[in-house]
Amino acid sequence: MALRPIALLGPLLLFLGLAYAVPFLGVVQWSFTLPEPGLGRYGAVLTDPLVQSVFVRTFRICAAVTALAVTAAYAIAYVWVRGSPGQRRFAEFCILVPFWISVLTRAFGWVALLSNRGLINTWLQAAGVIAEPLTLVRNELGVIIGMTHFLIPFAVFPLASAMRNLDERVLLAARGLGASRLRIFWTVFVPMTAAGIIGAALIVFVFSLGFFITPAILGGGRSVMVAELVYLRMFQSPDWGLGAAISVVLVLIVGGLMALLFRFVRPSSMVR
Repeated sequence: MALRPIALLGPLLLFLGLAYAVPFLGVVQWSFTLPEPGLGRYGAVLTDPLVQSVFVRTFRICAAVTALAVTAAYAIAYVWVRGSPGQRRFAEFCILVPFWISVLTRAFGWVALLSNRGLINTWLQAAGVIAEPLTLVRNELGVIIGMTHFLIPFAVFPLASAMRNLDERVLLAARGLGASRLRIFWTVFVPMTAAGIIGAALIVFVFSLGFFITPAILGGGRSVMVAELVYLRMFQSPDWGLGAAISVVLVLIVGGLMALLFRFVRPSSMVR
C-alpha cells in the first residue's frame, strides 16, 4: 500500500515542530513576560536608539551584500549555464568548493588577508602603492566582503535555474533581427531572468539578516548586526526579554520576505 505524500513528510514536520516551532514559542513567551508581563520589550525595539541603529546598519549591510553577491553570482551562473565545457567545470568548482569550507575558516581566512599586517596590505606596501595599511577589516567593509563571499553560491542556483528555463527561440529571433550580443543580453536575456534575480536577491538578503559569526569576527564588535545584538542582550546584559523581542521581530521580517520570495519563485524551480 503506497503512502500518501503527506505521510512521507510526517517525520520532517515532526522534527521541524520540535526543533523550531516549540523553541520559538518559548522565545515569544519570553518577549511578553520578561522581566515583567507586557509589551514593554516591543516598545523598546521601536524606540531604543541603539536597537534602531543596529537594525538600520543590518539592513544597510544586507543590501550591499545582496547587490554584490547577486551581481557576482549572475556572472558565475551565466558561465555555468552557457559557457564551454571547461568553463562550466571551472564554474562548478567555484560554486561547490565554498560549501566544503566552514564559515569560521573562511572568516579567519579573510582576517589573514585583510588585517593591517595581512597579505593585501603587505603586498600593497611592498609594491609602494600605499604608505600606511588600509583599514579593510574590523569595520563594515570587512563584514560586507566576508558575507558576500559566503553567500555568492546561494544566489547562483536560482539564477542558473532561470537561465536554463529561457526560451532559446526568443534569443535566436533577436539574433535573426540583427541585434548585437550586448543588446540581446541587456534587452532580452536579463529581463527574461528577472524572476531568478529577484529570487536570488531575496535568498541572499534573508540569509544576511541572520548572520552572526562573520560580522562578529570581521566586524570586531564595531559593526554589530541584529543576530549579534540578540546574543549580547541574552548572554552579556542579560536582557532576555529584549533579546527575545528582537528575535521575534527578526523572524517576522524574514517570514515576510520568504512569502515575497514564494510569490516570485517556486522552490522546485531552484533545483532544476
